[in-house]
Amino acid sequence: MPIRLKKLIGTVLLVTLVVLYALVATIVAVAQLSQSGPIAHLLFFLISGLLWILPAMVIIKWMLTEPRQKS
Repeated sequence: MPIRLKKLIGTVLLVTLVVLYALVATIVAVAQLSQSGPIAHLLFFLISGLLWILPAMVIIKWMLTEPRQKS
């Protein structure tokens, strides 16, 4: 697969990941943290704010791998 196509697909996947992850994190926060204190909010948003990095790293690693050479 050409590197430009991989970067295009990866960019679309990253944007989609961030939007969907933000929506899900917000829905979970509203549903579960409505009666919680500020420490619970801080911990939830700290963890959920860093957790999206893991799938993003996989997408970026895939985007940057060189295409295989045809033999």
